[in-house]
Amino acid sequence: MSVVQERLETPGPLAGIRVVEMGQLIAGPFCGQLLGDMGAEVIKIEPPARPGPDGKKVGGGDPMRVWGRGDYPLWWEVVARNKKAVSADLRVAEGQALARKLIATADILIENFRPGTLEKWGMSPEALHAVNPGLIIVRVSGYGQSGPYSDRAGFGGIGEAMGGWRAINGDPDRPASRMGVSIGDSLAATYGCMGALAALRHRDRTGEGQVVDSALYEAVLQVMESLVPEYVASGYVRERSGSVLPGIAPSNVYPCSDGEYLIGANQDTVFGRLCTAMGRPELAKDPRYIDHINRGKRQVELDDLISEWTKTLTVAELEALMIEHGVPAGKLYRPQDMIDDPHFQAREALIDVPHPRWGQVKMQNTFPKFSKTPGSVRRSAPATVGQDNESVYREALGLSDAELADLESRGII
Repeated sequence: MSVVQERLETPGPLAGIRVVEMGQLIAGPFCGQLLGDMGAEVIKIEPPARPGPDGKKVGGGDPMRVWGRGDYPLWWEVVARNKKAVSADLRVAEGQALARKLIATADILIENFRPGTLEKWGMSPEALHAVNPGLIIVRVSGYGQSGPYSDRAGFGGIGEAMGGWRAINGDPDRPASRMGVSIGDSLAATYGCMGALAALRHRDRTGEGQVVDSALYEAVLQVMESLVPEYVASGYVRERSGSVLPGIAPSNVYPCSDGEYLIGANQDTVFGRLCTAMGRPELAKDPRYIDHINRGKRQVELDDLISEWTKTLTVAELEALMIEHGVPAGKLYRPQDMIDDPHFQAREALIDVPHPRWGQVKMQNTFPKFSKTPGSVRRSAPATVGQDNESVYREALGLSDAELADLESRGII
C-alpha cells in the first residue's frame, strides 16, 4: 500500500493527518503515540545506525528502543506503535535538508529537543512556515521556549519538582518521592497532543499553522489543583501526606486479611452507605463524622476505625459489600489482575499486537474510545532503525533508488 493510500484508508478521527516526529525518549514520542493511536500517519525520524568494528551497523535510533527490564525492552513497543521509522543524520546539512522536505509534507511536527536546536538546524518555525504555512509545530521542553530558564537542560523529574509534584509526594517523615511512571513527560506529551488537536481546529477555520509550546513544569503545574491559590489566600502550604489527601476522609487504602483495598467514601451520602455496610449506621450521624469538614479533621482516627473492620474481611468479601452498598471502591490491580479481569476483557482495554521479534505483545489499547471513528493499533513498533526509508522517502519525497543508495552509503540515512 502506498503512503498516500494508507493516509486515506487509515481508520480513526485523525485519518489523513501526517505527523513527523523528531523527538526522543518519552515526552515527544508519547505525543506521537497518542496522535498515531487516533489514526494519524506518524513518521519518526531517528539517527541512523553506524558501521561497527565488524562491519555490522550498531547504535542509532531512539534510546527508547533499548529501555525496559533486562532482556525485554518492551517500552518501545508501546510508545512507537503505529509509527513508521526513517533515519536521517540531523547533524549534517543533507540530513537536515531531507527532514525539511519531509516536514513540508506534514500537518504536524513534534520535537522535544533542547530549545534552539531546531533553529540551529535551519528549521525555525518561521523557516518551516515559509514553506508549509499550515504546519502545527509541537515543541515539548523542560521549561518552554521562552523565559530565563528556557535554554536549560530539562527532563521529566525536573518538571515534576518545579511544578510542585515532588514536594508533596511521599510520606511526611521521608524524603520526597516519585511516581513509578514518568508522569511529567507523559503529562507534557498529553498537553502537546491536546494543543495540536486545538491547533488543527484553528487551521480548519483559517488555514494557519502555529507553535504549540508545552513545558514539562507547566504541564505538572496544571494538575496541581488549588496548591497555589491556597497558599496565596491563607498561607497554607501542602506537605507530603503519604497515602491520603489531607481533609478528604475516608479515602484510603485499607488492610484486609489477605491484601489491600481502596475505598473512597468521603461524600456524605456515600459515607452513610459505608457505615451501613460496616454494620454501624450510627456513625453517619455521629457529630464527629457527620460531614466532610468534621471527617477531615478526624481523618486518622476514622481511617483507624475503618481499618479495624476491614482487617476482619478478605478482599473478595469487602468488595462484595462495597458493590452491594454502592460504595466506590476497588482492589489494587497488578498486571495479572488486569489480564484476568472481565471488565478489561469486555472493553478490550488490553490487546495483543503481533510483532516479528516478540510474536505477540500484550499492551494497553488506544484511549479514549470513539463511537464513530475508533482509534486502533494498526502496526507494531518499527523493528529496525530506518525500516521505512524506502517507502517513505521514495513515495512521499520521490527519491530514486540511486539517491537512496547514495544517502545510505554516506551515512546520511
